[in-house]
Amino acid sequence: MTAPGSAVDVAVRDFQAQPLPRWQRAVLKVGSSLLACGSNPVDSDQPDAAGLDPRHAAGLARFIAQARAQQREVVLVSSGAVAAGRGRIGAGGDSLVLRQALASLGQASLMGFWQQLSDRPVAQVLLTHDDLRNRRRYLNARATLRELLRLGALPIINENDAVAVDELKLGDNDNLAAAVASLVDADLLLIATDIGGLYSAHPQRDPDARAINRVERITPELLQAASGGAGKLGTGGMRTKLEAAAKATAAGIPTALFCGRNEAVVQALGEGQLHGTLVLAQGDRLRARKQWLRHAPSSGRLLVDDGAVAALHRQGASLLPGGVVAVEGDFRRGDVIEVVSSTATAEPFARGLAQYSAMEIGRIARRHSNDIEAVLGFRYGESVIHRDDLVLLVTADGNSEVKP
Repeated sequence: MTAPGSAVDVAVRDFQAQPLPRWQRAVLKVGSSLLACGSNPVDSDQPDAAGLDPRHAAGLARFIAQARAQQREVVLVSSGAVAAGRGRIGAGGDSLVLRQALASLGQASLMGFWQQLSDRPVAQVLLTHDDLRNRRRYLNARATLRELLRLGALPIINENDAVAVDELKLGDNDNLAAAVASLVDADLLLIATDIGGLYSAHPQRDPDARAINRVERITPELLQAASGGAGKLGTGGMRTKLEAAAKATAAGIPTALFCGRNEAVVQALGEGQLHGTLVLAQGDRLRARKQWLRHAPSSGRLLVDDGAVAALHRQGASLLPGGVVAVEGDFRRGDVIEVVSSTATAEPFARGLAQYSAMEIGRIARRHSNDIEAVLGFRYGESVIHRDDLVLLVTADGNSEVKP
C-alpha cells in the first residue's frame, strides 16, 4: 500500500475479484478511520459538525440498503463515538475515563449520523463482554437483535464504553464484531478497513509485498507477522482484524477484509464480488453450534407430547409451549435442557437453550403461544426452545443423529 489517498487505486489493482460466500445475514464492522473527520485529508468537503465525515460511510450505507432490497440482513458494528464526542467539545487527551466520557457524549451524534445516511430506522445496541458471557443476557441481546431485524431496523452496535472496565471490555470493535457475528448467527463477517486487505509484507516498506486474496487459516505466525514493524504485514490495526477473523472463522463464519474508502470495492460487494482478503471458515457454523449443544451440561428436561415430537423432527420447527406436558428440574432462562417424549422412551431425543425458566414454562405449558404474555405478564418469544437453539439427538426413525 502507498499513501492513504491512493488506497482507492491499489485496492482494485492488487486484489483480484473473487465471489463472496453465499449469505443472508452479515455483520459489517466500520472503524473510526473511515468515519472521523481528518482521517482522510483528501476531499473531506462536508464534515459533520460532531466530528464525523460521511464521505465513506455513505457508500457503506448504500451497500446496506442494497442488501436490504435483496432480502438480506445487515447488523452494523460502528466505531466513531469517541471521535464524535471529541468533535462536540474539542477535548484532548486519551485516558480511559476521558474516552468513556467522550463515548457517552458521542453516541447520540453517531446514531444521528447513521440515521441521516440510512433509508430505514436505526437502533442503538450497547454491549460489554459480560453481556455475551452471561447466557441469559446473551439470549436477551440475541432476541432483541433478531426482533430489530424482523422489524426492518438497522441495528448499530458498539461497546458500552461508559460502563465497561478493563477486564470486561471486549478490547476493540473488530473483536466485538466477531462476537456479534456469532451472537446473531451471521453467515458472513465484513470488516471495512482503510487499506485493500492483507499483504505478505508491509507494502510501504517492502516493494515485493503481495496482496493475499485468500487465507485458509489464521495461524500464530500470521498473527505475529501482523503485529507491525518493518517487514510485517499491513499497517496498524491489522492484528486485531486477524484476531477477529480467527474467532469468527473458528465459529464457522467466513470473514472478508476490504477497503471501505473505495467506492468501487464497496459497490462490488453488493454484486457478490470481493476485492480484498477472504478468510475461510473452519467447518460448518451450525454444526459447531449444535456440537456444543449436544455436549453442554443440562439443567433440566421437558416432557412433550407426540405432536411436539413430530414437529421437532420436521426441519426448522421450534418447541412451542402447547406441546409441553411436564417440566423437570429447576433451570433458568438460557440454560441447556433436554427434551423427552412423554409417551415413548425416557431418553432425550433433543436438547436446546431454554427461552423461559422452569417455573415460567410450567405456567405456560399446554397453552397457545398467544397466551404467554397474558399468563406471565411478559413475552420473550413464542417458543420455549427456538429452532436456532435446538439440536436433535435422535431421528424420527429412532436412529442417533450424534456425529463423531
